[in-house]
Amino acid sequence: MNAPAPARRTRRHDPGRRDRLVATAIDVIAEAGVVGATHRAIARAADVPLGSLTYHFASLDELHTAAFTRHVDEVAPRFDERMRAAPDAAAALEVLVGHLTDDLLASHRDFVLSVELYAAAARRPALRAVTQDWMQRSRRSLERHFDPVTAREIDAMVEGLVLHSALSTDPMTPDQIRAAFARFAR
Repeated sequence: MNAPAPARRTRRHDPGRRDRLVATAIDVIAEAGVVGATHRAIARAADVPLGSLTYHFASLDELHTAAFTRHVDEVAPRFDERMRAAPDAAAALEVLVGHLTDDLLASHRDFVLSVELYAAAARRPALRAVTQDWMQRSRRSLERHFDPVTAREIDAMVEGLVLHSALSTDPMTPDQIRAAFARFAR
């Protein structure tokens, strides 16, 4: 008697899988850091076969780059919209205070993703391109109200204030942040 033919696995049609993998990679990076965002960890979290990742992404660096690019693409437009709504430079400085306290520091997840991106970009040129794009987008938003040199300096100040405030045991208050921007803008 012949043995029955092995069951054929049917290939699931999953047109959104690549996007889902990118979204899952962001979640895994936020939870476990870039070091913990391995092929296996992402595949497990996405509930897909490991080979699915290598089908959609040539390398783990490519997947991490896609994840961080998506993160930037979600964060940068929010900041641009805030700056667009400010009627003048004084209002833009107040927007910056809100941006720091309500956006950048209010979400631990977004802060962790930003720090993970900075740390990984220090070693990976592809991620450095993502951070450079983010800085350029932030500066363009700031240039709605400030000259390019001032916009660059404010952007650097925002990054420093975020790190200082988030990691300090004595973080700056919104009033202290407001006063720092006011001194800077004189």
